[in-house]
Amino acid sequence: MGFVRSIGRWTLTALVINCIIGGGIFGVPDDVLGILGRASPIAVIIAGLGMGVILLCFAEVGSQFTEPGGVYLYARTAFGRLVGLQIGWFWFFGILSGAAANANLFLAYLAGFAPWTAHGWQRLLVIGGLVFIPAAANYAGVRRGAALSSVFTVAKLLPLAALILLGLLQFNRHAEIVRASEAAAPGWSAWVTALLLLAFVYSGFEDAMMPAGEFKDPRRAIPFSLLAGLAVCIMIYTLLQFVLVATVGTAPPEHALATTAARLTGRLGGVFVGIAAMLSAYGWISAAMLNAPRFLYCLADRGEFPGSFGRLHRRCNTPHVSVVLFAALTWLLAITGTFRWTVMLSAGATIIFDAVICAALLRLRRAQPAAAAFRLPCGPAFSVLGIAFCVVLLSQLHLREALFMGITSLIAAANWWWAKRRILPATSSQTGSSAGVIAPLQ
Repeated sequence: MGFVRSIGRWTLTALVINCIIGGGIFGVPDDVLGILGRASPIAVIIAGLGMGVILLCFAEVGSQFTEPGGVYLYARTAFGRLVGLQIGWFWFFGILSGAAANANLFLAYLAGFAPWTAHGWQRLLVIGGLVFIPAAANYAGVRRGAALSSVFTVAKLLPLAALILLGLLQFNRHAEIVRASEAAAPGWSAWVTALLLLAFVYSGFEDAMMPAGEFKDPRRAIPFSLLAGLAVCIMIYTLLQFVLVATVGTAPPEHALATTAARLTGRLGGVFVGIAAMLSAYGWISAAMLNAPRFLYCLADRGEFPGSFGRLHRRCNTPHVSVVLFAALTWLLAITGTFRWTVMLSAGATIIFDAVICAALLRLRRAQPAAAAFRLPCGPAFSVLGIAFCVVLLSQLHLREALFMGITSLIAAANWWWAKRRILPATSSQTGSSAGVIAPLQ
């Protein structure tokens, strides 16, 4: 029994947007504005273009695969089992941390309306509902999970679009060109820090590649959906940052977006932003519940994880055991961690696997130059640029994030050791192999 290919290019585009636009957009713009002032919209565009270089590498690499696995499958095929497991676990803990971070962000905004939800058993219950409702939808079937993701994509875009429209109608005649001296004043270090923060809010498109086994015509759908999704997000983020600067100036208050909404819409501004933040956070969680369990399924399908995680539900055709485990881990991390801590874990892990997938483009081109896939013009140059961008961002990480990278690497190494020692059935190495790509190195 295999996956049902029911995700078309527009559903996939909505999934990409949903994976990118999460709760981070309601916190990071304030910090970027405080760092760069009126030049912050320029940083939003630069960060979007930088992530676009990485995204284009993903488009070429991802279009060569028709089975689920995402970054794990790409790295495993290009560099072998050990690197594949390393990158796969970095991705898994990155999306797990992101889901927990968005659950805590949702709860923080909900507490503004219902303070009793922030403490005690009520907090545990609310986080449980946040996690297990989308888990149940994805347990029941990919159509329901993808449909839920699309609904949240529309729901989160509408309030952001309304805020942008109101801001442009009020401030479109007051736009001023940013002088070179203003852009240079914060210094190189400030710009790199701002780009690191913005890289976090632009990340997430990698997650949408995990359920490729359920994509219709992935070789065409993946490049289209990645590019269309990022273009929409760059436009939204840039316009939102412009409205923020025009409304609150260069000395942002603690909750700049809430202040912006209050000035544009009156007393209901706080409610407006709160609802938008909760929709974005919950939409991101719903997308994570669709994507992340497919990683555990892929590991089990290749004999690299207990076989129960590689079974599909008889009626729903979903990796139901993996869905339940991911939901449980998300709930546990959300109730024990904080928003800031889980965001840093997610950002550090994302930078690592982005760099490796950019390098995979070079490896796969040499290994299979005639692959039936999307070919990025000047692909090697984009690969080198993407790796360089990741290295610059990694230079801003601190010791605590490096420690997490080390722990994740040890978990992946233990998984590799277990898989290597396990006696596999003769057919397991062929189960779930990707079509049209080189066999993974051992």
